[in-house]
Amino acid sequence: MSWFESLILGLVQGLTEFLPVSSSAHLRLTAAFSGWHDPGAAFTAITQIGTETAVLIYFRNDIGRILSAWTRSLRDKAMRKDPDARMGWLVIVGSIPIGVLGVTLKDQIEGPFRDLRITATMLVVVGLIIGIADRMAARDESGGRHRAAKQRKELHDLGVKDGLIFGLCQAAALIPGVSRSGATISGGLFMGYRREAAARYSFLLAIPAVLASGLFELKDAMESDHVAWGPTIFATIIAFGVGYAVIAWFMKFISTKSFMPFVWYRVVLGIVIIALVSLGILSPDAGEPAH
Repeated sequence: MSWFESLILGLVQGLTEFLPVSSSAHLRLTAAFSGWHDPGAAFTAITQIGTETAVLIYFRNDIGRILSAWTRSLRDKAMRKDPDARMGWLVIVGSIPIGVLGVTLKDQIEGPFRDLRITATMLVVVGLIIGIADRMAARDESGGRHRAAKQRKELHDLGVKDGLIFGLCQAAALIPGVSRSGATISGGLFMGYRREAAARYSFLLAIPAVLASGLFELKDAMESDHVAWGPTIFATIIAFGVGYAVIAWFMKFISTKSFMPFVWYRVVLGIVIIALVSLGILSPDAGEPAH
């Protein structure tokens, strides 16, 4: 991997990690369209450490309160009723599905799931799901012509059942094209949560999963001779800086705007990829990783 490739891929990772468009799909597609080798699941996981560091800094006050309350709840049962302590436990509960499936499906994630036909299909299908969830939430929040707006749930309404459902939605993002934020936020909207509440829990829920995945891949990468460490670290730093700016923008965006621009983008991109592969212009394994 060249330094220029790492710059572009770091920018792509930072720009797309927190938007409901799938960063893994865009890294895959960037390599395919550029004629580069697929950066691979290890590169994706390591650069996600950069974007997740941006989450840690942006939500540092929330995370500090949650960690403090959760730690005290280990010794003091009464503290387990504290909202921040409960959130700590619910992040753990919600992380179980992706932890189990990530280990179980590791070979598929690094192999068959990276087929561009699967990526394109997920872009379209999940895009439509996000669109339906967004329209449903907008209808509830505005109310119909003859009814009051429906009160949607906040994070203090979150329980174990909803936490697990959020976790299952996050686990679907193991397939490139799904989008971690897109799946979890739309899942939250279907369950009746406000956009900001669903997004906040989505970002908090991603922390243990992404850091664990990144550290796991980092351990394997350190034992490999095929990792270009300089460019990979450079891409991770770029992803951190761009990712922080995107989080700040996205949290403001979702409070007043619709997800429909992302929906149309996903659907159009997915259809274009399917057409290119069907016509033989683009190979489904374009940008296959170098060995």
